[in-house]
Amino acid sequence: MASMNGTVQIRGDLARQYDDVYTPAALDAIAALAELNEPRLDLMRRRIARRAERARERRRIDFLPPDATIAGTDIAVAGARAGRFTGSAIPGDLQRQWIQGTGPGTKPDAPLPRSIRNVAYALLSGADGWMFDGEDALGQTTTMSLDNQRNLRLGIARAPEFLAAAEGVAGEMNAWAQGFLKRPIIDDWRAQLDFTTTIFRARGLHLDDRHVRMADGAGLSASIVDAALYLAANHAALRARGASIVLYLPKIQTAEEAAFWHRLLTSLEGHLGLATGTVKTYVLVEQLEASFQLMEIRAALGARFVGFNTGRWDYINSVADAMAWDGRFVNPNIDAITMTYGYMRAYEDRVRRAVNTPDAAGRCALWQGGMEPNIPVGSARGVAASMAKAVAGAEREQQAGASGKWVAHWKMVHVVRPVWERVGEVNQLGRQFGPLTYSTTDAAGLLELEPAPRTIRGARDLLSVALQYGNAFGQGMQAAALKPADHFGDDDVLYLMEDMATGEIRLSILWEWLRKGATLTDDDPEAGFEAGARFDAELFSRLLDEEYGKLLAAADRDVHEDSKTTTLPIAREIAGTYVGSPVKAPWYIDLLNLNLDNHDLDDARARIRRYVEEFSRNGTRITGNLDFS
Repeated sequence: MASMNGTVQIRGDLARQYDDVYTPAALDAIAALAELNEPRLDLMRRRIARRAERARERRRIDFLPPDATIAGTDIAVAGARAGRFTGSAIPGDLQRQWIQGTGPGTKPDAPLPRSIRNVAYALLSGADGWMFDGEDALGQTTTMSLDNQRNLRLGIARAPEFLAAAEGVAGEMNAWAQGFLKRPIIDDWRAQLDFTTTIFRARGLHLDDRHVRMADGAGLSASIVDAALYLAANHAALRARGASIVLYLPKIQTAEEAAFWHRLLTSLEGHLGLATGTVKTYVLVEQLEASFQLMEIRAALGARFVGFNTGRWDYINSVADAMAWDGRFVNPNIDAITMTYGYMRAYEDRVRRAVNTPDAAGRCALWQGGMEPNIPVGSARGVAASMAKAVAGAEREQQAGASGKWVAHWKMVHVVRPVWERVGEVNQLGRQFGPLTYSTTDAAGLLELEPAPRTIRGARDLLSVALQYGNAFGQGMQAAALKPADHFGDDDVLYLMEDMATGEIRLSILWEWLRKGATLTDDDPEAGFEAGARFDAELFSRLLDEEYGKLLAAADRDVHEDSKTTTLPIAREIAGTYVGSPVKAPWYIDLLNLNLDNHDLDDARARIRRYVEEFSRNGTRITGNLDFS
């Protein structure tokens, strides 16, 4: 273990192994930001306290008082809502972001020549932007977070190792395109590398880094580490190329947290000699509470804010979590909760109104639509049906006002991007919608449930994918192509790219069904249940046994054989404990992170039990790396 600058410690021999990542400049940047770790922890403690207080008082989230001041700023809430703040002009390379791809810049347990291919696929994809993920889609086993940073630095610098990989990847991509699209997609691979805007998503404020901690042994914010490593390594190369420095900020719940991010980035810019506001930010609206403070979040980030993104999975999880105390609030099957469902429709509408509210300079912001998880791999019939569905979803978002969309695989860029190409508008900045209002009706709309099925089949799908996701996470694949076990071998049912957010919501809804005694809406003769039956502990236990058994019996294509005696039993233990606990854990990822690189089931049980006991007793989340030493 190495101590750096007397401020932080780096685990084991990693300071030497990754001296190209933990450079003196990067370590100085981390040390300069370390004083913000305690204020960050205070924000996280207050998150949990608000959650507990609302549950005790049986009180829903509401809008901020208009006469209040946004915490961490001198901006009045009423002023933010009226646009009385200075936002950002949209940089040239962000003006057109029809399609943004998402994914990590590395692979688990892969040598550099193979892992860096992820960066090549991204930058040759034809996407307008690529969000290289440090959070929901990046595995955190062993040293993946460091491999991700290394590969991004090499890719952005156009290092020889990267260029060698890119040349080979370009040929493979053209071979696929010739078969699927009947045409090549890359003419000049070197020129193509400069087409896509490079964007990085740091980990959220709720997570600790696994390899760096404070010198006193306290956990250090993963947000601080990610931002410091990425900017210290890449700001000069990006600026020399005339490219913007852009971050996606995840899991923000309040404008106060947005103000903290602004403070963090302003400090980092000052340390690196950059003007305030150089770093531009998108905000993922993944949390219900954030939907009540959209204009306030814009104002808190000021001249660095460029847009919102409307994700689906994390947002549904946040709604379920915020309403865990209300026995009347029970979600339906996950596939029923589309972007046009009840509270999702209200959420999307508020986001598009917020970005199209002008600031003091008359500037509006961007709205990037949600994720397209389909990938064109399967039977001809299955691919055709899924691609038609993907295009229809993109057309709906474009018509609704989104300036672009996310895809989870580079192949999908060429399926979905033509939706925006046909329209031809660079973006939809300033499109006219009615002004945002802040009434009790508006608040109720953000929690509107609509009639939809709640079935045994839905529960099986939730549980099967949740178990598979936990297993994939433990194997280092934080983004994985998954589908329910009952569809293994059926190529008409395509795999979907699933990341941490999809794991979160699946266990969250199952907890809700069990703890609130949800009633099934449909008969299921095969399982022996009729409509009106309650989802109880006996039923959950039965389904857990059955779905787990299917995974044990699955072929290596769907469930890696070596995982069946290592990470899969731990994934089952986590799922069973999470859903069965009377107190709802705020994050599935907490329990997964506790067991990264741990394959001992007895040890895993002890770690899971300790987490549940401590959180149930006093609201303390265990977020540090238990294996740091």
